[in-house]
Amino acid sequence: MESRRTAIARAYVDALVGHDPSEVSLHPDCTRVEFGVRTGHSGPHIARSLARGPQFRLIHAVSGFTATVDGHTVTTRYFVHVRPRALGLAAEVRESFLIDDDGRIRTIIARFGRPRRIT
Repeated sequence: MESRRTAIARAYVDALVGHDPSEVSLHPDCTRVEFGVRTGHSGPHIARSLARGPQFRLIHAVSGFTATVDGHTVTTRYFVHVRPRALGLAAEVRESFLIDDDGRIRTIIARFGRPRRIT
């Protein structure tokens, strides 16, 4: 079950780069919160943002992905690498995913740092 929940969270992270949410299992009532502000109001809204949201279009790669599972919660840490590539900028991201028994993401809570040069 742990590896299944990690794979569900990883599919979301992969969609940040690929801009294709088709493999992301979002509950219709899923919400996303960044720094206490709701930025995703439903599963379909979050999927549209992953596919076409300008805030995600800056992301061209992810590195250093780690995940821990505690019951229904998967806590991830990784770096998103942002455009323009030539600058070598990346920001640390920490996200928690609440995943229900049906394997759907119910809640995403995100915190991220400022982009900085990563060599």
